Amino acid sequence: MGKQILIVDDEKSIVTLLKYNIDNAGFTTDVAYDGEEAYQKAFTNTYDLIILDLMLPKLDGMEVCRKLRKNDIHTPILMLTAKDEEVDKILGLELGADDYLTKPFSPKEVIARVKAIIRRTQRSQEDHYQALRIKDLTIYPERYEAEMNGELITFTRKEFELLFYLAKHKGKVISRDQLLSSVWDYDFVGDTRIVDVHVSHLRDKIEPNSKKPVYIKTVRGLGYKIEEPV
Repeated sequence: MGKQILIVDDEKSIVTLLKYNIDNAGFTTDVAYDGEEAYQKAFTNTYDLIILDLMLPKLDGMEVCRKLRKNDIHTPILMLTAKDEEVDKILGLELGADDYLTKPFSPKEVIARVKAIIRRTQRSQEDHYQALRIKDLTIYPERYEAEMNGELITFTRKEFELLFYLAKHKGKVISRDQLLSSVWDYDFVGDTRIVDVHVSHLRDKIEPNSKKPVYIKTVRGLGYKIEEPV
């Protein structure tokens, strides 16, 4: 495949396990064992994906993610955490991580997530679309940006891909499982809370009142849809 993946974890046994399985899946790998080394490598080299542990010496995974995004390094990030706490997952996504896995995890699941993220990223890079307009919201796919009444809005990669997918299917109710399949490329049962978190972030950015959304509507028991505000 020729895809280069940076594995970052301070536990050498985990790095060895991940490297073995990812190499066998046809990717090439580089490794780092602390946050400073990870940041320097990610800043100076080109990777197709970073697998980033949350708890790292020198700089933790959150800070590495924050610094990369602040410096316009938008390499997809799969964050690993030993904590099964919602706050850690949400914070990681807010800082620009594309996905997360909670330890312990199976190598099979890691490979599935890696392939899904790279497949989706490659597809988005190959696709070129014209701007979409929904009332006062204009979406620019090639820039991963939107404007509301001419005011620029920026997104994380995943937030934008979710917004764009909903916009392409304006008026259609899409289930959380469908969104996981189409936006996250999960061909297995995933955690649908990741969809709810991203929808909440989108509403904070595009809705006049995020508590009373007029663009992204929840259809109880079914999913979400984006529609033209009245």
